[in-house]
Amino acid sequence: MRDHPALDASALDVPAHHASALQGPTLHDSTLHDHGDLPMTRPDDPATPPAAAPERPAEIPLRAPARRAPGATARRGPADPVRTLLHDHRDLCERAVDPLEIAAGLEAHGLTDRTAARYRHRDVFALAEELYARIPPRTHDSATGSPPGPGPDTEARAAWTLLALLPGAACLATAGVLRVTEGLLGDGVRALVTVAGALLACLALRACLGRGPLRAPEGAGRAGMYACWLLSYTVYGEELLAQVMTGGPDGPWGGSPAPLLGLAAAIAPAAWCAHLFTVRAHRKLSGSRALEEFGAGVRPLLLTAVCLFLGALLPLLYLADLGLGGGGVPVAAVALGVLFFVARLLAAHGLPEPGTVALAGACAVEAGAPALVLAARLPGLEPLAQPVNALVSTGGTGAVSALACGGAALGLLLHAALALSRASAHTRS
Repeated sequence: MRDHPALDASALDVPAHHASALQGPTLHDSTLHDHGDLPMTRPDDPATPPAAAPERPAEIPLRAPARRAPGATARRGPADPVRTLLHDHRDLCERAVDPLEIAAGLEAHGLTDRTAARYRHRDVFALAEELYARIPPRTHDSATGSPPGPGPDTEARAAWTLLALLPGAACLATAGVLRVTEGLLGDGVRALVTVAGALLACLALRACLGRGPLRAPEGAGRAGMYACWLLSYTVYGEELLAQVMTGGPDGPWGGSPAPLLGLAAAIAPAAWCAHLFTVRAHRKLSGSRALEEFGAGVRPLLLTAVCLFLGALLPLLYLADLGLGGGGVPVAAVALGVLFFVARLLAAHGLPEPGTVALAGACAVEAGAPALVLAARLPGLEPLAQPVNALVSTGGTGAVSALACGGAALGLLLHAALALSRASAHTRS
């Protein structure tokens, strides 16, 4: 290595930043002190060329960005999550006449205020307002226009109030005719008058339930059969159960029409209580900014409506019993009235199934009581009648109907407190 001249970096056409690597080690290299094959020259030796200044280390080049494999996509969230939600619920947003209907529809699909935070909104109502604002104006204009609030105008209120009075009027007229003609008409004619009055009351009830606050959508018709059974048991059930428990039935049994008259007269107060509840609930919905706030505000409204109806039902049942010479207001009639009211209120808000189930359960209990007594007459089945005997010995024959209707009404009221506290139960289709 001593006999070879130093390589000239310029002669080899090597880049300048690699020249120091080709010129060999310098005095500044600490490795020269560890190797004995290379001579140590003094700095004052005239044969030693002056040491060149040390070269600056080459700059570290910037790392090129890693290339993404063909077909790979960046993982990132949607830039506009509300747009995705609008695409999923476009039919709902286009049919809606106000943001409240969109909020109710979103709630019916399972969206909550906590879910709305994922869409960068504080609650479902704010999210519904943005969805409503994003629908093109022509879509809103093509609709029939914003409908009025749940409270109809004066003429409509007068119309359904008159219809609600007709069932009670038909029953009252029939009872009056039978009372006046007592002893003057034969049994066949009186039975014909009773059937005619019942038919008129049913037609009036059908007309009343076809419009107004008690109007229910299709699908609530199955409850009519159970309602007829409950009304029939209210009139004839106690006498039938008494005869069955004494070894009968022995023949025709008398009825008690006073509860039927009181319940028919209570249809008008029921319509007004349902109307007030609907109006107040809609106002509460308009002023609420969160689903929890609306639910907490509508439950007292439901309890108030039930109490108002109960306050009107009790005097009507008392007056009917007083006019027809009954033995007092039966608890079963009061429970049945509350059961009918809550079931119809749910049906009017698009929830007929819970009311139908509650009515069917009450019918099952009332029909099961005499059936158990009859089945206990078979050998070895005597214990079947013990629950009925214990109940009747405690509260009389009316205790069976009171337990059936009261339990069903209480359970249905608890369900209504949850179901009617949702915004989706207060929008019109």
